[in-house]
Amino acid sequence: MSTIRFCRFLIIFTFHTSMFPSCYSKPTISKDLFKRTSLTKILLGVFVVYMSHTCWVIYGFVYTKPCERGKGDCISSYLAERPRLQLSIFSSLRPDDSELNLIIQIDDFDIHSNFERVVNVSLPLATRNNGTLHTLVYVHKFGVSPLQDNRQVHHVAQLSTYMLSKGNLSSAKKVLKKHAVTAPRVVDRPISHWRSRLTLNMMSEDFTFNRGTLPSDVRRYMRVFQDENRMVYLPFLHIDELSVRVKDMMEINGSTTKLPLTISYEGLSLRQFRFWIHMQDVMFSLKHFGFTEVNIDEIKGVLVDNNLYLLALTTLVTAFHFIFEFLAFKNDISFWRKKKNMVGMSRKAVLWRCFSTIVIFLKMLEERSSLLVLIPVGIGIIIEVWKVKKVSKIQLQWRTSRSIVHVGKFDESERKTTQHDTQWIHILSGIPEV
Repeated sequence: MSTIRFCRFLIIFTFHTSMFPSCYSKPTISKDLFKRTSLTKILLGVFVVYMSHTCWVIYGFVYTKPCERGKGDCISSYLAERPRLQLSIFSSLRPDDSELNLIIQIDDFDIHSNFERVVNVSLPLATRNNGTLHTLVYVHKFGVSPLQDNRQVHHVAQLSTYMLSKGNLSSAKKVLKKHAVTAPRVVDRPISHWRSRLTLNMMSEDFTFNRGTLPSDVRRYMRVFQDENRMVYLPFLHIDELSVRVKDMMEINGSTTKLPLTISYEGLSLRQFRFWIHMQDVMFSLKHFGFTEVNIDEIKGVLVDNNLYLLALTTLVTAFHFIFEFLAFKNDISFWRKKKNMVGMSRKAVLWRCFSTIVIFLKMLEERSSLLVLIPVGIGIIIEVWKVKKVSKIQLQWRTSRSIVHVGKFDESERKTTQHDTQWIHILSGIPEV
């Protein structure tokens, strides 16, 4: 995707340069072009093009053009007929309909009304012995068994998951010190945990899709059937995995026969439905990149516990922060490159700033701060070291066998600056001059 964006910028840039008058000679055009443009302007142009393209992609993502009658193959919603629906939730040891145990059944299920209920779920013996338990959620016609309804939609999810218990995590370091070889077998044994919350979502918006421009993310949730002369799609049912947090997990032991389960439902619009399934796919892909369950849980907290508009605003502010930080680095480097002498410049202040920046970077590295903060501070260290080299007039001369460090001489004005610098440092620090 980044290559495509760069190519688009290159095409715009080439078209812009081709608009110069052709009567100029080739060297003159090149010279004027480099005078009028700079690296900063090019990078700012790339940023503007990138942000414009990102806004266009987001607009295409949140806005799906509905199908107009007579202009393409339209797929209408099954919910437009206002059918009487029923919600049935079962538990099963296997992710199929072979052994179903009813957890809750809601008659006259209204897709536009949100609700939350707490039920107690019986745990089979296999689940209590560190086994698994699944849930099957059916939305079907009222008064008809979900296994006999050909217009039903269902979704399967796990009510239990394997993870390390808090006791194992706290004692991991002690066991690793004593038994380095056998520790992974003792400590890293996963234990079945209970998922205490089940959040259901369904697209409650009556939307008509165009078959030719059907979004790819919606296509995998769509089940279509023929109703006379029109095509109808069944409701989009979705189980929210982002609401499953590590703090809500409960360890399952052999003596527990029942555990509480909070079942909640919320209707979504099309854009909300597409957004959450995309976020859920991102969380799933992070596991393949080596992210731990704790890291993924922190990302879930950012998405679920914060307002989406505030999160988008934070992302926008972060992007502009990078641009302003780049401009600050650029102006700082430009100022020091043009500096021919060190008159009026405090060497000790430059040295102290370089030292403090290194200490801050090491502290942030120890705290495992985000790369969004570490990278700019790391670049700042390189710039500060370069300033120390320049203010001390240190030059490196490379030869075939060795390198020679050459320290330049200060003129009379620079020596007076050094004396004043030393005098004021003693005054500010309270240390008397020797």
